[in-house]
Amino acid sequence: MQESLQKYQDYLIKEKNYSLHTVGAYLKDVESFWLFFTERDSDWRWHDTDYSHIRSWIVDLSDRGMSNRTINRKTASLKSFFKFLYQTKTMSVYPLSGHKSLRIEKKEQLPFSEKEVNEVLQQDIDEDDAEQLRDYLILMFFYVLGLRRAELINLRNTDIDVLSKTVRVLGKRNKERIVPLMDNVCPLINTYLTLKKQSGLNGEFFFFAKKNKKMNETFVYRLIKNYFRGVTTKQKVSPHMLRHTFATHMLNNGSDLNAIKELLGHASLSSTQVYVHANLSELKKNFNKAHPRQSNINHKI
Repeated sequence: MQESLQKYQDYLIKEKNYSLHTVGAYLKDVESFWLFFTERDSDWRWHDTDYSHIRSWIVDLSDRGMSNRTINRKTASLKSFFKFLYQTKTMSVYPLSGHKSLRIEKKEQLPFSEKEVNEVLQQDIDEDDAEQLRDYLILMFFYVLGLRRAELINLRNTDIDVLSKTVRVLGKRNKERIVPLMDNVCPLINTYLTLKKQSGLNGEFFFFAKKNKKMNETFVYRLIKNYFRGVTTKQKVSPHMLRHTFATHMLNNGSDLNAIKELLGHASLSSTQVYVHANLSELKKNFNKAHPRQSNINHKI
């Protein structure tokens, strides 16, 4: 088992160029599949797998209360692993060839309004306090640059170029993109860097947690939740909602869809078109509410 996993890990890192975070998630899913069957049959091996094993595992995940979305993600890890074994001739049959993903009910994710964002960003901050300035810049980087949470956490000091007003972002599959900085953010960045230096915060990462440590995802999630809790009635508040808001507000203000795609670091335009659909939904709602003919819809013209 370990030999197959090691080869697969090398393949994901060296050939697929996946991040260590993604590789770790894939391996964890594959290992859980292995344990599910070896705990029941110690002689079970990878080449014993057929689709009935896949189906049993999926049923078990569902019985344990996992959502269809989570099950699909875990199954995608298995598909990748068994495809690797099949292509390297470790297995003679690919056991997931006929598998179809479980159906997912898509929930419409509404972005923050401009009013909600402005209420948060217009709060008074002490620009002589490194932590307050850090929090404010985190909010700005999500909303102004449209970053993913992992992208923000992994930003290094060397990725920020105030002179050229750009930020270098390392996205999914280590794909690099350059995004522009607004003029009014640059002075805050300079002040923040000075405060970090004065406080002895000399780590390589741009944003710090306590004791000069790198931030984790939970820290960032809680920060966003705390700042928006008082200005929005939305039940779910997350860093991704700010990224979603960035794209929607850009679209509302006339930005080209291809430009938004590049800023977000999407590999294909289809990923970006999600925001168009969300925007159309909001437009329809406003139309039905505000159009003067709507109130007369049941009357004869």
